[in-house]
Amino acid sequence: MSAPHRLDRGHTDDLMTFLAASPTPYHAVANAAERLEKAGFRQVSETDAWEGSSGGKYVLRGGAIIAWYVPEGTAPHTPYRIVGAHTDSPNLRVKPLPDAGAHGWRQVAVEIYGGPLMNSWLDRDLGLAGRLTLRDGSTRLVNVDRPLLRVPQLAIHLDRAVSSEGLKLDKQRHLQPIWGLGDDVRDGDLIAFLEEESGLGAGEVTGWDLMTHSVEAPAYLGRDHELVAGPRMDNLLSVHAGVAALTAVSARPELPYIPVLAAFDHEENGSQSDTGADGPLLGGVLERSVFARGGSYEDRARAFAGTVCLSSDTGHAVHPNYAERHDPTHHPRVNGGPILKVNVNNRYATDGSGRAVWAAACEKAGVPFQTFVSNNSMPCGTTIGPITAARHGIKTVDIGVAILSMHSVRELCGADDPHLLANALVAFLEG
Repeated sequence: MSAPHRLDRGHTDDLMTFLAASPTPYHAVANAAERLEKAGFRQVSETDAWEGSSGGKYVLRGGAIIAWYVPEGTAPHTPYRIVGAHTDSPNLRVKPLPDAGAHGWRQVAVEIYGGPLMNSWLDRDLGLAGRLTLRDGSTRLVNVDRPLLRVPQLAIHLDRAVSSEGLKLDKQRHLQPIWGLGDDVRDGDLIAFLEEESGLGAGEVTGWDLMTHSVEAPAYLGRDHELVAGPRMDNLLSVHAGVAALTAVSARPELPYIPVLAAFDHEENGSQSDTGADGPLLGGVLERSVFARGGSYEDRARAFAGTVCLSSDTGHAVHPNYAERHDPTHHPRVNGGPILKVNVNNRYATDGSGRAVWAAACEKAGVPFQTFVSNNSMPCGTTIGPITAARHGIKTVDIGVAILSMHSVRELCGADDPHLLANALVAFLEG
């Protein structure tokens, strides 16, 4: 087998384009699907009968996408190699009755999604994007990618203690953005505005899933442009790397495993949905792929037993101003290569045998990697990794890229780490 194509800083340039074009999970999976289509993948409907033909296929469901590539002549019991990720990020999401206001200000009623660093949403120029459901049941993506909303912070003159005691935000009262002036707040104003923006007729929209996003573009940062600042790196950085890796290996005529990308929604609030990692989507797709190739339940069991999943999600780089918050012997650095995440209490799914799989992939790709372990005195976050391992009985390894400002409206990573991750994922999917 020939050596894989080596991804470089051009991959990071493309990541920035992907981040800017993907303000919501729905946009992220649409953009991923477009890239897969260009590589020869074709969408299959969950309501249709699946045929056992070879090639690249994908399923879209809401803000999730499952894509896989079956080489010609692949046996039904062939194991999978899965890159798992998630498409959602913490943000402010529009409530069912969005039109609000007070004291001459027109506002949009929002709910807090996930666990954002709420202060990072203050005094930002925000756009509005998401999915509109029309009267006929179809959906339409919408993206108002210009300064439309703003959550103004209270002036220091009216909160003298903020500098000494810290900012204190009430989620209900202090995070409702403004988007105009007027005392006459009418029900339906925001949706009517979005209908007009989308070229739709009045009253066509009967449902919506809308969220705010910063309109500031991703950018290189630092003296030598060695850093990247941008939105939604947690976890579109991994989704983008997974798409790049899957399309790269799909050019191979022979593979020992079936490569898969599984990008789920709703990781930031527990993954319990029909598009989340704790739902049936992945298992259903993998099983149907086995059966479509003439396999039996025995073939399905053999395939799952030999399958490995890399749960790829961003992790914590050592923070120069808060180094004491990190484990004293595990200090991942940006541009030091992707990280292996370990937690013996199964907040991450990695064990010793999983580490060996990851180490082999990195060695094959010529990519250095680091290890992350939480400070024993700090609670450890979690990922889709333990959920995937427990739900499907699949060996799962937690990995990712180390960043700063996780869950901020604008996060920070090293400019080399995204393409180092993607190269490791290529080697992993090739087996």
